[in-house]
Amino acid sequence: MINVKHLNMNFGEKQVLKDINIEIKKGEVVALIGPSGSGKSTLLRCLNFLVNPTSGEIIIDDIKVDVKKVSKKDIFKLRQKTAMVFQNYNLLKNMTAIENIMEPMVTVQKISKNQAENVALDLLKKVGLVDNKNSYPSELSGGQQQRVGIARAMAVNSNVILFDEPTSSLDPELVGDVLEVIKTLAMQTQKTMLIVTHEMKFAKEVADKIVFLENGSITTIGTSNEIFVECKNKRVSNFVNKMTENILEINK
Repeated sequence: MINVKHLNMNFGEKQVLKDINIEIKKGEVVALIGPSGSGKSTLLRCLNFLVNPTSGEIIIDDIKVDVKKVSKKDIFKLRQKTAMVFQNYNLLKNMTAIENIMEPMVTVQKISKNQAENVALDLLKKVGLVDNKNSYPSELSGGQQQRVGIARAMAVNSNVILFDEPTSSLDPELVGDVLEVIKTLAMQTQKTMLIVTHEMKFAKEVADKIVFLENGSITTIGTSNEIFVECKNKRVSNFVNKMTENILEINK
């Protein structure tokens, strides 16, 4: 489904990603964890060329690209395979919730407005916002806006959904609702999901595979049990325990 081989990413003289190798099967939910600045979000953005990697190979389904030789056509094909949920919602302010969800279906996929509206209504039901279909982003809470963003990502019917810290901009009391939506979608759909998150409890519950990045490198890959229960890497274990303690402290 997704195969990343020897991926490197430089910003000027600084190497942000170092020889990244990861294989993700169809339908797997993968959580990317690690300290801030470790390259998690950059890795996510490399997969659909929101940033341009320096070297390496990216394969998504039947699309295979050498990033040094990638064409605009290749990038377009890769982006058709993926949908992105951003930290800061990225909703169009002059459109209602349902119009935001319909927009990529109508403009990119050339679906009729009637069909797009039916799909959007169904997705709004799934994220618990059908009663807010005609609300503008300014009339929605941060958590509600993020749920609209998730519905919009689902609407384009991509095989892969990339979540870039989807709760980082939310007030603590709104985090749970958004995580519950993602968890439900992960269980109910066959979408492949890559989720950058600092929410350790959520990662433990939802992810089939955990990837730990630090200083631009993948240091550990394992199942939820291997990372959170039987972890043999002291650095990873200390990080997970510390992050869990911080969340518990915030929620007191």
